[in-house]
Amino acid sequence: MPIAASAEAVRPSRRPVTANGVPIHTTTYIGTNWTNRTADSPPPPAPGTYYPMAFLVEQPPGSVVQSHFHAADQFQVVVAGGGHLGRHPVRPVTVHYTNAHTAYGPITAGEEGLHYFTLRNGYDPGARYVAQEAAALKAVPGRKPWQTTTAPVEPMPTITGPARVEEMLEPRADGLGAWRHILPPGARVTGPDPSAGMGQFWVVTAGSLDGMPPLSLVYVHPEDAARAAEAGAEGAELLILQYPRRATDA
Repeated sequence: MPIAASAEAVRPSRRPVTANGVPIHTTTYIGTNWTNRTADSPPPPAPGTYYPMAFLVEQPPGSVVQSHFHAADQFQVVVAGGGHLGRHPVRPVTVHYTNAHTAYGPITAGEEGLHYFTLRNGYDPGARYVAQEAAALKAVPGRKPWQTTTAPVEPMPTITGPARVEEMLEPRADGLGAWRHILPPGARVTGPDPSAGMGQFWVVTAGSLDGMPPLSLVYVHPEDAARAAEAGAEGAELLILQYPRRATDA
């Protein structure tokens, strides 16, 4: 069954934390992560375990989070501010995808700060920084480092015209893909078959979808039916981000 997380409902989870010496704020949408784990939380699953995770990061102006890697495949979506991810300039709306155990960064916030979703379909205990753990990264058996960053697409101030879809990441045979849907008021959308990949995040970037405001999320499991949704009175902009299947996936 899909997991919906409205931006309004998750707002109370916003909290200050420190990442790589940088004071940031995070808002947890789905799952337990290093920023909201407490002594009462269930034991964490092993890294690499199928486990949807989603949180919003607010990185302050001029800050730098150094290059690092994670134990799970990951999408990041820039939704406010601007800056650089590695050598790539990023601003709303930019999508970055990286395979597990792929070093990326640094993440450098511009003068307006940088806000981005971190979205995973596998458990990750937290960032591991290349400066300290380069040897451990190289020793990971069977790792397949790969990443890509899309060109930014400007959010539309007014959503008009017919419903349309753009490929942000060209779909691959393993299921990886990213699509941007632009929906006029009342338009309906049906996503790709979830069984083609290993989970999908739906990200509302403008307007409203099924009554959910901007910066709301839905996670669709691989065994769920293809999801359908309807744009609100102001239309909707929507990203659908689908993870690849691995040889070990059922």
